[in-house]
Amino acid sequence: MRRLVVCFSLLVLISLLVACGQGDNKSAKWDQIQEKGVIVAGTSGTLIGASTYDKDDNLTGYDVEIMKEIADRLGLKVKFEIMGIDGMLPAIQSGRIDVAVNDIEVTDSRKEQFAFSEPYKYSYSTMVVRKEDNSGIESLEDLEGKRAGGGATTIFSQIAEHFGAEVVTYGNAPNEAYLRDVHNGNTDVIVNDYYLSKFGVAGFPEFDIHLHPDLKFHPTEQAVVMDLEAETLQQKINETLAKMREDGTLTELATEFYQEDASKKPEGEIAEIEGLDL
Repeated sequence: MRRLVVCFSLLVLISLLVACGQGDNKSAKWDQIQEKGVIVAGTSGTLIGASTYDKDDNLTGYDVEIMKEIADRLGLKVKFEIMGIDGMLPAIQSGRIDVAVNDIEVTDSRKEQFAFSEPYKYSYSTMVVRKEDNSGIESLEDLEGKRAGGGATTIFSQIAEHFGAEVVTYGNAPNEAYLRDVHNGNTDVIVNDYYLSKFGVAGFPEFDIHLHPDLKFHPTEQAVVMDLEAETLQQKINETLAKMREDGTLTELATEFYQEDASKKPEGEIAEIEGLDL
């Protein structure tokens, strides 16, 4: 009988220790950030509208300014680590950065490995093509056999590959490199976010490129990305974003950087893509 009591007591103790450990994990990242007084955010600095450098070489953009505002309202400083999009999620896993803000799309597969804030941007995908003939693309199926410029691990590259395109990958290259290649025929198309594509094209009027006039597909949501167990940090960021949405800060920033309110879902019909495992 005594042995049974001892075993039961040990099971209770182990359960309590596990529960306490799980609670510590949920708040560990937030406690660490608070202790330092600094939140480290990964971003590229190469996305016009989202994360870029102004004429005075200051890092800015919709995502960057949102992260600055979140940090300020949480009583923190923010330190930006500049890196390519392909390295951001691994950098969260390794602990090099606390969060990533770079127009990163929320997907089911990513949610299995990372925690996301509530969305701060809603958008959809489109294509940058040559003006003269839309690069021979009038439907998504016409991507087959085309050369699509993009990052190796982006959703946009997955879409291009899904329809048979060959993806030409870049490092942390500026928008100009991608767009120039479509202009000069090194690639045929860039599948990307509507807002980012719009501003990329507008930034280089000398290139013979434009947004595809007919294709709108794959509605998206973008959010702050963090470690899967960082539940307290996620809660703090969500509470801050809710206040920013309520007081109009998100709308103000979106309108400043995109000339449209990207903090709200776009209107109109946007085609869903079947068969993508995102």
